[in-house]
Amino acid sequence: MKKISCIALLLVTALMSCNKTLDIDSSRVVGEKNMWNKLEDARAGILGVYALTRAALSDNDGHWLYGDVRTGEFISPNRQDLKALANNQLNASYPTIDALSDWTRFYAIINAANIFLERIGDVKAADKRYTDNYLKVDVAQVRFLRAFTYFYMVRIWGDVPFITASHDGKFENQPRENSNKILVWAQQEILKSATDLPFIYSGNDVQQPGNYYNEDATRWGGALATKNTAYAVLAHLAAWQGNYTDVATYTKFVEDNYGKSGINYQSTEDLTKSNGFFYNKNTSQMFGFDSDWGHIDGSVTGHLEELTLAEPVVNKKVPDIYIPKDTILKIFDQPKDERFSIDTLGQPRSERYFTNINGKYPIFSKIKVIQGGVSDPTFRYFTSALIFTRLEDIVLLRAEALAVLGDLNGAMNEVTTVMTRRGITEFDFNQDIIDMIFKERHRELLGEGHRWYDLIRYNKIKQNNPAFLKLINSQGIYWPVSRKLISQNNLLTQNPFWK
Repeated sequence: MKKISCIALLLVTALMSCNKTLDIDSSRVVGEKNMWNKLEDARAGILGVYALTRAALSDNDGHWLYGDVRTGEFISPNRQDLKALANNQLNASYPTIDALSDWTRFYAIINAANIFLERIGDVKAADKRYTDNYLKVDVAQVRFLRAFTYFYMVRIWGDVPFITASHDGKFENQPRENSNKILVWAQQEILKSATDLPFIYSGNDVQQPGNYYNEDATRWGGALATKNTAYAVLAHLAAWQGNYTDVATYTKFVEDNYGKSGINYQSTEDLTKSNGFFYNKNTSQMFGFDSDWGHIDGSVTGHLEELTLAEPVVNKKVPDIYIPKDTILKIFDQPKDERFSIDTLGQPRSERYFTNINGKYPIFSKIKVIQGGVSDPTFRYFTSALIFTRLEDIVLLRAEALAVLGDLNGAMNEVTTVMTRRGITEFDFNQDIIDMIFKERHRELLGEGHRWYDLIRYNKIKQNNPAFLKLINSQGIYWPVSRKLISQNNLLTQNPFWK
């Protein structure tokens, strides 16, 4: 992954020249004759798009601040910017909030993808080693990443500029396009990509025979988008649209085929140990972006651990964010829950998700990949993977879809599949099934960037929280558009809630 990180840095400076809308300086090396001539250029280009995607999601810890901290459950002892974010004061003047309001880094991905799709034919014409199969599989991955990026942005800002051509790396200002139109396009793009994506790379898949770019399956497992990746993201996209018939279809595909990609359920131990699921890359990471310690790829920033860990896990006095004990006990109210539970005397029975529960600051330690998966608190150098979705997430998403569609028995079977794997054996069958599913999503996926979007879907389904419904209807669920971008582009408008 060190190679990929280097490629990302090169692409930001050499591939991206997007004036006005994107405001990224570039020497525009990509158009020169020394690029798009050989197979190695294609490999660099596609890995660069992956790297830019990872960089965009982790920049300023955005994936977790957008998805977890905004809910207000994580609170900050001393960072005023995170306190403002948790209180939905997204127009406050703090560098972190200003940076998170700026979509420039996402359009860097889109521009790199557009250039790749426009120029990859040159490699095919110039290098006989670059086969039709390489072309088909590479194009499918880049189209998928571009569509995923638009979906990711729509969940944050709603309407965004819609750009599908590089215009030689420079394009004029664009207005914001209707988010529903973009989501329809993204769904179609991912479906097309899914047709050509393999289940596994360098694993004798009929759609990708032989070693992909001359490397074996251990190099690519968990690092690249597969057919299951595409259908998993399609399920999330359809759920965001409220199209639960499609959610049921897409999640069923994943449940029927996950083994073909080497994906499996995670034990509670593997999910939470320092060298387990979140360490490096593995095939069960259905869609994520790894930091490979073996290639000295990690950092002190851009990982959840930067925000959540402190003593006794690492040498840091106070975490940037934590969940208060009372809130933890409300979330984890099942007595045999392997993730976290307490005994009748109030003492922790399981501390896999939290450490120092009786201290002033309980430490959210579910994800704690330090260096090479060690437990040495001296070094705050993190190498955890950023995971967008995994199998348990998709099973719970299927439960949500079946419940909305009226298949209550099917929904119950899905949600209890996850709960029993976490040690929970007693179920309240009188509980509202939607509540049961979203409570389990809350427990299982805590700290993985889902909670804010889950709350939006939950409230759209339940329709019983006037304050949150007002936030939805007024577009307050979205982020404001960066003031800098609006000053640069007079075609942009601010989200109504933030005017």
